[in-house]
Amino acid sequence: MSAASCLLTEDQFLCSICLDVFTDPVALSCGHNFCQNCITEHWDSNVSCQCPNCKKVFNTRPELHVNTFIKEIAAQFRQSAQQKSSSSSSERQVSKPGEVPCDVCTGTKVKALKSCLVCLVSYCETHLEPHLTISGLKRHQLMDPVENLEDRMCEKHDKLLELFCKNDQRCVCVLCSVTDHKTHDVVPLREEYEGKKNEIQQMIQKRRVKIEELKLSVELSDENADREIAEGVGVFSALKESVERRQAELINSIKEKQRETEKQAEGFIRELEQEISELEKRRAEVEQLSRSEDHLQLLQTFTSLNSAPPTKDWTEVRVHPPSYEGTVVRAVKQLEETISEQMKKLICEVELKRVQQYEVDVTLDPDTAHPELILSDDGKQVKHGDVKKDLSDNPERFNQCVNVLSKQSFSSGRFYYEVQVKGKTEWFLGVARESINRKGIILRTPQKGFWTIWLRNENEYKACAGPSVRLSLQSGPEKVGVFVDYEEGLVSFYDVDAAALIYSFTGCSFTEKIYPYFSPGLNHAGKNSAPLIISPVSHTE
Repeated sequence: MSAASCLLTEDQFLCSICLDVFTDPVALSCGHNFCQNCITEHWDSNVSCQCPNCKKVFNTRPELHVNTFIKEIAAQFRQSAQQKSSSSSSERQVSKPGEVPCDVCTGTKVKALKSCLVCLVSYCETHLEPHLTISGLKRHQLMDPVENLEDRMCEKHDKLLELFCKNDQRCVCVLCSVTDHKTHDVVPLREEYEGKKNEIQQMIQKRRVKIEELKLSVELSDENADREIAEGVGVFSALKESVERRQAELINSIKEKQRETEKQAEGFIRELEQEISELEKRRAEVEQLSRSEDHLQLLQTFTSLNSAPPTKDWTEVRVHPPSYEGTVVRAVKQLEETISEQMKKLICEVELKRVQQYEVDVTLDPDTAHPELILSDDGKQVKHGDVKKDLSDNPERFNQCVNVLSKQSFSSGRFYYEVQVKGKTEWFLGVARESINRKGIILRTPQKGFWTIWLRNENEYKACAGPSVRLSLQSGPEKVGVFVDYEEGLVSFYDVDAAALIYSFTGCSFTEKIYPYFSPGLNHAGKNSAPLIISPVSHTE
């Protein structure tokens, strides 16, 4: 018996119900063995009598008899296993506080390796072996060890919580899903877990994307800061150069006046020195004559000396120091005027560069164009052609005023575009809201949904502000930039080449889509035949 037991393994003496070595083993007619108490309790808790392993159903409950032969062998195996367990217990990992212990171990509790959701028992490596080798137990659901497995059972039906009710957001058992949660959306726990895991993963991904967006925003902010610093340094450098230039001009002006004074004084001094020299010569001559005893010759000679031209009267001759009174004040005022003009220009240049960042691609919409307008194939040019084309008078088309809108509309944010007006004697430019009147005579005022400026009679510029505002421009622009800030209610027009602000509509109320608006004006027998051209923005550094 001892030799035979050495050839047997623990699996052959384990009850598949309690997963321990047989106690009072009984054999069923199907050939499977169980502990007498285990199979009895199993049949007591089920409606039908069947083998837990092979599922064979017995019409009547079999009469159970303890198999003494297997009982003796199991007792010997249990004793041997206990001895082996006691000798190797020191080698096994004893569970520590906070770790899940094995529920099967007696005496010293070993750390559990897995928990079975079917048996509701946690097993160490040794007692887990049957679940890894016995076919019936292999189907059990194992998981990382957890405590309080009874919490995974439905308190109402004593069934495993293996489903999730989406309506009530709680775990339920199979019986719950067909009773209290019959009409609810119930899914397996794994499906809900995967859904939650994917949801969390998506949340993580969104936040990672947001982090990248924030990093990009910081980079753009850094670039904007560097650009603003560069532009600021440029502005202040230009102002500094202007101040230094005016300072140099002031110093040179004062020095020039001083040089003129010195030059005048030097002239007087040379003239005086020359007269002194002449007088010295005459004095020498007089002294020489005074030694002569020929009185007649003396008087005749002296008379000739008196007949010489009289010397200059220097009594009233003065060198007046130049007056510097008010020089510095005038220079500062001139500097102030220069800096003011220069600042306006520099600020406008900076502002123009800023709004040019909001460049949009604008093309003309032929469905809105007056029948006498000629549009280029690329939708970038428009001019008046005198001849009226036979086009359908759709609701979007202007039928009397030679106008056209863009295909693009805007209902938020900022946008900017440029239009070449070179060579024209008449034009209208700006933006218009979607609901403007397009038929008959049109008043281009903000009250009617238009924010525009126009040129007439070659050099007469006005802003159609209702009433019109005359614009005083030093020179006519060849390219006009149009900038709109929808939320701020701002429409600004720029002379692009001069980097100068032409006019701004402020406090505009935009409540619907707005469109870039163009009117090349009438042809006037070829005098105004040049087209309006939507030009790409040329960004200057």
